Amino acid sequence: MITMKIVIFGFLALVLSVGMISTSFAHTTVEVDNYKIEAGWGIEPPVVGIRNDLVFKITEPGDSEGSYKGVTNVFKNVEVTAMYGGATKKIDINSDPRPGYYFSPIIPTKTGSYIMDFKGDIRGTTIDIKIPVEDVEPTAVLDFPPTSSQGTSDITALKNAISSIQQDVSKLKSGETSVQSDGGAAYDFAIFGLSIAAAAIILAIIALIKRK
Repeated sequence: MITMKIVIFGFLALVLSVGMISTSFAHTTVEVDNYKIEAGWGIEPPVVGIRNDLVFKITEPGDSEGSYKGVTNVFKNVEVTAMYGGATKKIDINSDPRPGYYFSPIIPTKTGSYIMDFKGDIRGTTIDIKIPVEDVEPTAVLDFPPTSSQGTSDITALKNAISSIQQDVSKLKSGETSVQSDGGAAYDFAIFGLSIAAAAIILAIIALIKRK
């Protein structure tokens, strides 16, 4: 029983630590025939409740090999719908002074993933694509000084988890907790699981500290 508990805990801790140090993908570009369609945020990272712009860049091959030029008047025949979970909204798009660049003012009201749904045609080329943009973050990424002790409480919780692991190791060594198996192999496996869990938690603590 304790062996399974250790393995599950180690796996969850490892997933937690990886999630804390992962990065978002910023602007995304999709190719449709000869056109490149790029979508993203004007200000990154996007923060919930703070005015921003959804920005788009549409280009096609230029006159010389390897070059590209902006495509104008794209959104006369193309509509863009912003999608968040089950909520959708057709957005108004403005032209930037630079050819091929466009923007749409928006105040993101929830954290998480947003998707831009393009439908229509560009000079006879059918456009029907969905482009994800960078996740909207909570205001904590910009808060200074911190308005809450959430980060501290997270680190405290992780430290308590390490303490729990140390207690489990002590119980295994003293024989207070038995491992149902046929000898030292199960004991080694349990210790290995505990080591993975401890390492993952330490990585998570480091990630939390770096984000401050």
